[in-house]
Amino acid sequence: MKILVVGKGGREHALITALDESPVDTELFCFPGSDAIESLASSVQVDGLDELIVWMKDHEIELCVAGEESYLVKGEGLANLCEQAGIPCWGPHKQSAQLEASKEFAKEFMLRHGIPTGAASGCADIDEARAAINGQYPTVLKFDGLAAGKGVAVCPDEASAEEFLQEVLVERKFGDGRLLVEECLTGPEVSIFAAVCDDEYLIFTPARDYKRIGDNDEGANTGGMGAVASRQLIDADMLAEIETSIVKPTIQGLVKDDLPYRGYLYFGLMLTPDGPKIIEYNCRFGDPECQAVMPLVQGDIASFCLSAAKGEMKSELLSFDEGWSVCLILASAGYPASSRSGDVISGLEKVDGARVYHAGTKRNAEGQWETNGGRVLAVVAGAEDRLGAVDAAYAELTKVKFDGAQNRSDIGRMHF
Repeated sequence: MKILVVGKGGREHALITALDESPVDTELFCFPGSDAIESLASSVQVDGLDELIVWMKDHEIELCVAGEESYLVKGEGLANLCEQAGIPCWGPHKQSAQLEASKEFAKEFMLRHGIPTGAASGCADIDEARAAINGQYPTVLKFDGLAAGKGVAVCPDEASAEEFLQEVLVERKFGDGRLLVEECLTGPEVSIFAAVCDDEYLIFTPARDYKRIGDNDEGANTGGMGAVASRQLIDADMLAEIETSIVKPTIQGLVKDDLPYRGYLYFGLMLTPDGPKIIEYNCRFGDPECQAVMPLVQGDIASFCLSAAKGEMKSELLSFDEGWSVCLILASAGYPASSRSGDVISGLEKVDGARVYHAGTKRNAEGQWETNGGRVLAVVAGAEDRLGAVDAAYAELTKVKFDGAQNRSDIGRMHF
């Protein structure tokens, strides 16, 4: 089976590893890929999506898997172009991917279909935003478009809100776009992932990620400093409520609104005192949750994705480990405000009994691994119980070193 995965980060490294470990014979390709991914998949050297589609047709690619969200909404959209070319794509059409690309679009979808969520107001400029906040703190401010997981701020007071408003609506840090002022929900957060094929879905292992740079969820927001995943993360009754009130109505809403969807769908949830409510959708696997979840997926993920991309959900091809998986992120000096590249990474060869997924790394002229981004790599370990997985992951993480390395010490220890 010839498969191409679109993306270059730790999530794509985890997806490609899982595809490579599928029992079916696979030949893997990546675009744009990375030095680490190229140990498993051949890199495709083309300029843009149009050329990529031509390359896939010429090389008889049987399945395209969307990793990075940006390609789903870039130009005509990856899945749309694949469909025109007759290539099955595991990733939603551009119009459906607006669930992630536009926070306002997603909020209107939730309200239209009666899906529990927080109240919100869309704003075009800073004056509208100030009026929508109306002195009510804490408040949540969200840039309407894609911002690599960094376009959201939970603001406890006027000063923090004003700083974010200036960045988004005046300095245009994330580009042109509107802003959503949203009710601040409280409670534990949980991430639910579903593989969606038209009107059918399969819920994967729940996860929780840790966004703040520092222990005890303190400091600046990041793309994610670690994650835990387990079927034991939430109890069966809560998962059933989430499926009934949020997952199922979302799938039904996609069908009702004629929004074609075949691919992974992420539900970012808050378990509030009033029940589970959705914070956001992502139209792909989360990062770093993917790195925690994929080691728990058993079976033939390659054949599963191909069948679902063609319109047939074969849930029997997959099963899920009942234990725990813990993902620890090592970030470079300066992250998240900046990142530092060129620091040599040592100790990777000493890691034993854990997986290492590369995100911001590259090989230098001497063949050594070095930093090349903010979140550098993930160390992932599993066990039957949570603390066993935590201890195993941290034991392996200590073997990997580079100047300025940052990591949290409470991933998995700081639970609900």
